[in-house]
Amino acid sequence: MLIWKTRLLSLIALTQRYPGVVAAFGFVSGVCSFILVDRQAKLATLIALALLVSWLWLTLESLLTRIIARLFGRTIPQPLLRYATQMIHQESLFFVLPFFLITTTWNSGQLLFTGLLAGAGLITIIDPLYNKWLAPRRWLYLALHTLTLFAALLTALPIILHLTTAQSYKLALGTAVLLSFPSLLVTFPVQRWWRGLALIGLTLALGGVGWLARSWVPPATLWLTEVAVTTQLDDHSRSPGKGLTRVTAERMRAQGLYAYTAINAPRGLAERIYHVWRHDGVEVDRIALDIHGGRKAGYRAWTHKQNFPARLGGDWEVRVLTEDGQVIGVLRFEVIEQAVPASPSTAQPKNQ
Repeated sequence: MLIWKTRLLSLIALTQRYPGVVAAFGFVSGVCSFILVDRQAKLATLIALALLVSWLWLTLESLLTRIIARLFGRTIPQPLLRYATQMIHQESLFFVLPFFLITTTWNSGQLLFTGLLAGAGLITIIDPLYNKWLAPRRWLYLALHTLTLFAALLTALPIILHLTTAQSYKLALGTAVLLSFPSLLVTFPVQRWWRGLALIGLTLALGGVGWLARSWVPPATLWLTEVAVTTQLDDHSRSPGKGLTRVTAERMRAQGLYAYTAINAPRGLAERIYHVWRHDGVEVDRIALDIHGGRKAGYRAWTHKQNFPARLGGDWEVRVLTEDGQVIGVLRFEVIEQAVPASPSTAQPKNQ
């Protein structure tokens, strides 16, 4: 106990004497975290636990500070406390950010969520922004922590517990909303009953916004490794023919069209996804596929569409979605219309 007390007091004295060195180390560690961190299941577990513990610290900071002062006979400087939380934010954001950068569909609303994470990560490695602008604004400080926890859980839960993306989103959102209430309570003390009801309403509203905006959140652990829109597919090798960005209506009716996707997923994960065929922005078919994680090149799944409307010409896309509607990716192609009768056959899902 005496050794730990001595080390803690030495660390406190060092941070008070050389605050600039601490700031520089924080910036360098943040950059190294982004480049060098090993994104494995064990680290995902540690990240999630560290965020939960640090949330408890932020909520009970004043009480825990008094307890430590009583035990060690010295108050921990506020900059040191902020630095410890800053390091957790850095490690967490730079652990999850590459997952979201890979899985984001950039020409969709997912750009906003991933951009928000990237902006938060940048703030954590720039001390003037983090300590002089963010940290003094308590509500913004706790909002960053809640966002970081939410993103970390989205990434960690499928890896650790093999939960589906839909299950992980519900649990991550529920946890973030539940923990945001005491954070809001600390930031906005309830002095009258109506303020308590307002805080409950605000917490529920945050949950509602998070649920309605789920299509804007990338599925952190699912991404496309290979895609193709093609008229041919080799069943034996389970590989697509030449990918197409433009096809004639005559060829499409005669041969049908395959939407081929190879999807990377964590080992042990079993999940249902959907190929949603859309013509000029209108959904014309939704086909379910069950995928399984663990294959390095991605789980190969495809749909073969042969049932088409009378008019085929225009812009087509196949949106690859999770059960809750999160976008994994989009395949786009154009059909050149020709006056040929529609085929009566139906769409068939295939996967491996």
